[in-house]
Amino acid sequence: MDQLKERIAGEIAMSESPGSAMKKWRELFGVSQIELAKQLKIAASTISDYESNRRLSPGVGVIKRFIDTIFRIDEDRGGSLIRGLENTSNAGKDAGRPAYNIKDFTTPIDGLDFSRIIDGKIVVNLNYLENTRVFGYTMLDSIRVILEMSPQEYPKLFGNTTERAFIFDNVSTGRSPMVVVRVAPIKPKVVVIQGVNNIDKLAVKLAQVERIPLITTKLSMEEIASRLTKV
Repeated sequence: MDQLKERIAGEIAMSESPGSAMKKWRELFGVSQIELAKQLKIAASTISDYESNRRLSPGVGVIKRFIDTIFRIDEDRGGSLIRGLENTSNAGKDAGRPAYNIKDFTTPIDGLDFSRIIDGKIVVNLNYLENTRVFGYTMLDSIRVILEMSPQEYPKLFGNTTERAFIFDNVSTGRSPMVVVRVAPIKPKVVVIQGVNNIDKLAVKLAQVERIPLITTKLSMEEIASRLTKV
């Protein structure tokens, strides 16, 4: 756990936008600004000021208290997120697979056709999907992207165009992918969650706020890639 805390602290401290990094981790842990402020015994407006970069970058003491608090809240809830992050951090790189893989289509395809090809179930924002053209896709290991990439590196996930779908695996509830999308300076046109039956309510809310079609599929990542290769 200490190694994971140090990793998060390093990301926040070294980020060009420490407040954005703090917001990412707060939302990933499912902690509201009000709850965090109450635990830290500070005003919620102070949290908002940090996250919007209206306040000077947090010092080491603030970062430590912030991390200790979100970890304690997760532990009080059963610690499932911490365990998932630790397991992925310890085992993810050993698989020899990159954290993400970018592919572009020769010809763009309609959003609804894209969903049908991957046997997708549209969770929210069907109306936006109907008017979307997909020029490519990026397959992402959700937790590894969060652990290994800073917000400033997220544009790398788009390759040659932002008109693309993000397809996430290594997902338990769908919250972490939508947090990635939420904090990214640019957004994909479609988000696909692989292998999850019940999507987290926060993930759905974030998709609605960002006006991004959210789709689930039970196909394996290998089958998804195989089908999309034939497009």
